[in-house]
Amino acid sequence: MIAVVGHTAIDHLFRVPKLPGRHNSTYITEHSVYFGGGAANIAAGIAMLGERSRLVSVVGDDFPGSDYDLWLQRLGVVQDITLIKGTRTATAYVFTDDEGDQETFFEWGASTAFSSLEAPALDFVHMATADPDFNVRVAQRSRFASFDPGQDLLRYTPEQLEIILANINILFSNNHEMDRMCGMLGLEREDLIASVPMTVITSGVEGSTLCMNGEEYHVPAVLVEALDPTGAGDGYRAGFLTAFRMGCTPLECCRVGAVVASFVVERPGTQTNLPDRDRMLARYRKVFGEPGEIPV
Repeated sequence: MIAVVGHTAIDHLFRVPKLPGRHNSTYITEHSVYFGGGAANIAAGIAMLGERSRLVSVVGDDFPGSDYDLWLQRLGVVQDITLIKGTRTATAYVFTDDEGDQETFFEWGASTAFSSLEAPALDFVHMATADPDFNVRVAQRSRFASFDPGQDLLRYTPEQLEIILANINILFSNNHEMDRMCGMLGLEREDLIASVPMTVITSGVEGSTLCMNGEEYHVPAVLVEALDPTGAGDGYRAGFLTAFRMGCTPLECCRVGAVVASFVVERPGTQTNLPDRDRMLARYRKVFGEPGEIPV
């Protein structure tokens, strides 16, 4: 089973012609509400691919019995969820313009309670966006851990990042997050990469880079007609971690991640087009050829 720690959230996705910038305004052309939260997205993606997943998260009064709750139950996600009474579930407000640029405003809501929760000792865990101190404690207590800082990177201190990097096996990051972490820690990129056994750097349509044992391997993105980039990184991590748990090579894991991400961006919403294993394998074969190492 793959445990995923972090936010369960409600996503409000907005379309605007162009992000307005400081002291300016714009108009909204679309507004939709979807299931979200980085950890929940990844747990749902893993479950869709046929691997067991456990979601360690917190929610508010609006979650129990909701459509979101029932959706995760139907997927078979094990919900290790703490209800914080008198709060509402975390909410993300994501604005995307016609050029694909995004800005996100995140209301923590019930997720503020992470800081006071006892961290579980887990066998195989991915730490998504969550309270930094909670993730530090999870990293220290887990046998095998992966981590992506996401939009919560600004909440970490250099000391917290150092502890997490010293206790993880896989680091997921995009280029912006890599640059910010290097600045926070006073490290060159190659030194940061060398401090972790395996690093995966995602770069949108330019693909991803696997870094391990002093070598770098580029994996192209799976290009599709993308309607909404929200959740692509979560889909990538769901695919990668599922393949990794199945015993695939790291390079195959990156390819599976790229395939799953390609489904996510084809529709608005982070969980609306998650593929099952058959759909994933069909597209994988079309793009990368026969996988070989992936158990069917």
